[in-house]
Amino acid sequence: MSTAPRHLQLSLRQRDTRTALLFVAPAVIIILLVTLQPILTTLYLSFFESQLGRFSVNVFRGLGNYIDLLKSPVFWSTIRRTLHFTLFSVGLELVLGIAVAQLIASHPPGWKFLRTSLIIPWAVPTIVTGMMWGWIYNADYGALNGLLSQLGLIKEYVPWLIRPTRAMNLAILADVWHTVPFVALILQAALATLPQEMEEAAAVDGANAWQRFWLIRMPLLRPAIMVAMVIRTVEAFRVFDIIYVMTGGGPAFGTVTISYLTYLETFKYGHIGNGSALSFLISIFSFALALIYIRLLYRQEDSR
Repeated sequence: MSTAPRHLQLSLRQRDTRTALLFVAPAVIIILLVTLQPILTTLYLSFFESQLGRFSVNVFRGLGNYIDLLKSPVFWSTIRRTLHFTLFSVGLELVLGIAVAQLIASHPPGWKFLRTSLIIPWAVPTIVTGMMWGWIYNADYGALNGLLSQLGLIKEYVPWLIRPTRAMNLAILADVWHTVPFVALILQAALATLPQEMEEAAAVDGANAWQRFWLIRMPLLRPAIMVAMVIRTVEAFRVFDIIYVMTGGGPAFGTVTISYLTYLETFKYGHIGNGSALSFLISIFSFALALIYIRLLYRQEDSR
């Protein structure tokens, strides 16, 4: 069988590439228009002192909005609260996610039902999760007070969301309930692809279950754990829905996160310039956190 000349093969390949690009181009253009236009508009407004509904009287401030935010104690206290939420939320999700993934990987009775049921909390919209946990914590008719009262652990109903620190920790608990299944499913899928020969050889050499997990499984799971950490850290740092529904930023602004502060500045106070600057600062912080994780992953890979 004769084959086409090499130059003809290259020509056909280039034609196929151009044809594929023509098919993809409309979707790419639409996506760029839909995403770039809001981004560029927000960047433009972040350099101005703008008021909601008064875009015609913008006053150019340059980096003034950014400088004012970086000098504001409110901004840095909000960053601390956001980092508190992110650290504890992601930490608990990783620990519980690894535990649940290990449980599923050990194939106990009913493990297929457990794996399927994990989708339910994750599939529930975040707004619904916030409302549900808000009802659970309610001081008058909440399920948590009812349960503790029935068990005799409390004599009168407790207003769970009345203290800032406790309200933030309870919001973290709601977020953990919602997102642990996502982390567990990622890690369970990674566990299913790990080679069994290494663990079997280690077991023959006398390694116990903990040693096999810590010295064999955990290093092999590191890329999957890093992916879960990057995704969840960025999402937790930008948390808004649960805070908005559960606490509304209270009590005493004790649960205001950086995304909620952006909402307040932009839509409640009407400070479009400050809100736009906050949006870009959130993006910078999120990108920095993701970059740190990725650099740590590659550094660990290079050290092997």
